[in-house]
Amino acid sequence: MSERTSNRIFEIVIVTCVALFVLFCLAPFLHVIAVSLSSNRAITSGEVTIFPIELNWNAYIQVFSDNAMIRSLGYTVILTAATTGLCMLFTIAAAYPLTKGYLKGRKTFMVIIIITMFFSGGIIPEYLLMRDLRLLDSTWALILPGLVSPFNLIILISFFNNIPQSLEESAEIDGSSFFRTLVSIVLPLSMPVLATLALFYAVGRWNGFQDALMYINSPELYPLQLKLFQMVQNNMVSELTQMEGASRTALTPESLKAATVIFATVPILLVYPWLQKYFVSGVMLGAVKG
Repeated sequence: MSERTSNRIFEIVIVTCVALFVLFCLAPFLHVIAVSLSSNRAITSGEVTIFPIELNWNAYIQVFSDNAMIRSLGYTVILTAATTGLCMLFTIAAAYPLTKGYLKGRKTFMVIIIITMFFSGGIIPEYLLMRDLRLLDSTWALILPGLVSPFNLIILISFFNNIPQSLEESAEIDGSSFFRTLVSIVLPLSMPVLATLALFYAVGRWNGFQDALMYINSPELYPLQLKLFQMVQNNMVSELTQMEGASRTALTPESLKAATVIFATVPILLVYPWLQKYFVSGVMLGAVKG
């Protein structure tokens, strides 16, 4: 067997394995979409797989007609944007000075940061801290506790360390200040890792609901994932409807849950195509080189 034939077979095997893996990843998502678009009879009889049965849009109509859900979506978009911006600001502000060898106590700071990756005070002390700071039932309770991720901080420090020191030295010789060098030289060269970390922060905030569950009591401050969690817990469909037998156009808890899951998932999925070109290079450049 020639080398060209062997390479061809190897490529076919790899492509097949990747295609199967993609299919396994997509199958649950396609099933949720199918359930959200299927009729009550098809869902209760277990006929739905990855294709809708007896197309039914009533679940989406009910979701989009829920003013509280729409308000929660808008609030979550603003919350995610604000959290991502502040997290990136503080992560950059912490990472860049820690790359300077002349910073006193640099090693001590790094040890403290690494320790926080493995140990924490726990949920109860964190709740008591939020209470004592009078941040309960406020948007700041959803932003401040996760303002800097130690993991993301270490990735950014590693990336900054790989930027040639000669560039910064040349800027200093030309009279550039510390902040001017950061903004004009370091950050433009760090766009891949910055976009990647911004994506990490955005997805983490968008998918977060546990902190809102603990800290938030006002319905107008409920993020979208908490609304989804409450809907899953409460079913939002009366048991009487299920007992009497719903019509083909009626809703089941499963269809409404599935429609809300898609409603909460699609907006953050739309962010990925814009950052795709930065994602792999950002992670690898920030984490592999040291």
